[in-house]
Amino acid sequence: MGPRIVDMPQDFEASLCQPTTSVPAPTPDPSNSSCSSYTEAQHLTVVGIMFAAQTLLGVGAVPIQPFGISYIDDFAHNSNSPLYVGILFAVTMMGPGMAYGLGGLMLRLYVDIDRMPEGGISLTSKDPRWVGAWWLGFLISAGAVALAAVPYFFFPREMPREKHELRFRRRVLEATASSVSKGEDSPPESLAESQEKQDSLTQIAPDLTVIQFIKVFPRVLLRTLRHPIFLLVVLSQVCMSSMVAGMATFLPKFLERQFSVTASYANLLIGCLTIPSAIVGIVVGGVLVKRLHLGPVRCAILCLLGALFCLLLSLPLFFMGCSTHQIAGISHPPGHLPGPELFTACTEPCFCPLDDFNPVCDPRAHVEYLTPCQAGCTGRALQEALDKSQVFYTNCSCVVGGGPVLAGSCESSCSHLVLPFMLLVSLGASLASLTHTPSFMLILRGVKKEDKTLAVGIQFMLLRVLAWMPSPVIHGSAIDTTCVHWAQSCGRRAVCRYYDHDLFRNRFVGLQVFFKTGSLACFALILAILRQQDKDEGTQVTVPTSGLQQQLLTSGPEKKPEESRV
Repeated sequence: MGPRIVDMPQDFEASLCQPTTSVPAPTPDPSNSSCSSYTEAQHLTVVGIMFAAQTLLGVGAVPIQPFGISYIDDFAHNSNSPLYVGILFAVTMMGPGMAYGLGGLMLRLYVDIDRMPEGGISLTSKDPRWVGAWWLGFLISAGAVALAAVPYFFFPREMPREKHELRFRRRVLEATASSVSKGEDSPPESLAESQEKQDSLTQIAPDLTVIQFIKVFPRVLLRTLRHPIFLLVVLSQVCMSSMVAGMATFLPKFLERQFSVTASYANLLIGCLTIPSAIVGIVVGGVLVKRLHLGPVRCAILCLLGALFCLLLSLPLFFMGCSTHQIAGISHPPGHLPGPELFTACTEPCFCPLDDFNPVCDPRAHVEYLTPCQAGCTGRALQEALDKSQVFYTNCSCVVGGGPVLAGSCESSCSHLVLPFMLLVSLGASLASLTHTPSFMLILRGVKKEDKTLAVGIQFMLLRVLAWMPSPVIHGSAIDTTCVHWAQSCGRRAVCRYYDHDLFRNRFVGLQVFFKTGSLACFALILAILRQQDKDEGTQVTVPTSGLQQQLLTSGPEKKPEESRV
């Protein structure tokens, strides 16, 4: 069926080229609700509610992540705890994967599904003005969290230990108690050492009051932060978490702009490719630590290799993309002076609102206009084909030949690269996740048992403060510097309409490479320190042994009379 003229809704009619004389001059409305102080105060209230919700969410996550990790390492057998910790992280990663999939489905619905007009809306999910039902995912997720919290009420007051671990600890306690009871026949050093062992075993789960915890916390914090392995592992995880936070926040936006995909499709790609790859990497890391019985040095080597290959896979991403297409009045082909068709001088007879945004594309010249009015279009046609319809704007005086233009932004010429790009990102995510469990094992095996729970809590606190809070701000600021056209709202800069795709890609991927390089450097330092510690321990063991043998050889003849007297 060919194009046909249809009744134009008010929003489409306002976007067309109309004679200036037929449009009344706009008068400023001081009571405009969108620019009133009441709206600003209302927005601050919503932001406050979001802060409170995030705080409660963080408090509720503490028993699962920091305390859950310490519980697993305390109550499970040493050979099984890496696998259990890896499973915990993998199950935790299923949440973001399901959230991206749920978000992809929710974004296919319009934001105001509770108050849709009778005739529906004329927008589609490919339209840049489309806003999905982002709020619906919060309601579904909150209900799921409430249901998942019910089993916690049925947990026992004291959690049982794994049989092998319980038997092992009982033997250690019996041996320690017997050595303490024979302290009179033992030298002072062994008595103190046995007492220290017993104290450390009895302080696996210390029962501290709030006042005692406040007094102990600064000392434990300083002692933990002075531990070089702990500090370097936390810094490496800060770098990895900063990379993940930036990717999780802005990768959907990057895919939308770079490859002209919809927001729902971008979220589905992340939820179906990247998150499962990260889950596989976490589980594989735990299995490798368990099966190969990796010690600290080999865990550091595994982390180093994972970070190295993850960094190498990021380098091709710099070249997978296209430059920004031509936008009338904003950009022009490099090396060429912009022609008259790329300026809005031909729209002087029209009344084109400056804050209007309804992009159209000239498919022949691959030039995009902010509105049909800026293209000089005076008519609208609708072409229906099977299950979808295409909107055209006709009689466009600013377009060469006056031909019709398509509603919507111009498609990217790099749309075919979205799947290879996501495959590389997913493979890099799996390699980065491979380091997750081994790095946690370096902390759990490196700090004292009585400091383990607080050390993991300090680690998560540092990750939140140094990675998850500033990283989205850093990425967002870097992305904002690549904007070439800002929309205006109430006389202030609002949302960015167009980006320089090359700058966007280079700075977004460049930040990822920067954080991955930092993580790689931290793992390299960890490996160097662990190897140096092994050398020092080997030297300390070898030198006293040889010195003792020499002392026995030289003092043997002199001690024989004493032994005979006894």
